[in-house]
Amino acid sequence: MAKVFTITVPPKLGNKRRERTSDPRYVEGQRLLVEAMKYLAQADPVRNRVAIELISEHVRTRFRMSDSPLA
Repeated sequence: MAKVFTITVPPKLGNKRRERTSDPRYVEGQRLLVEAMKYLAQADPVRNRVAIELISEHVRTRFRMSDSPLA
C-alpha cells in the first residue's frame, strides 16, 4: 500500500492587494469590439443581427469573466 505525504504551505500573511491599473491592450480590445458592433449596426442591422449578438455575448460574458487587465 502506498503512503501519501502532504507538504503544508504556510499562508502569506503580508498579502497586499495589487493596485488596479488599466491595461491599454484590454481597453483597446473592448473599444474595438464596440466599434465593430457599431459598424455592423450602421451597415445593415437586420442582416448583421446574429454577428452583433455574438460579439455582444462575448463582451458580456467572456470579456468580463476570463479576461482581466491585471493578468
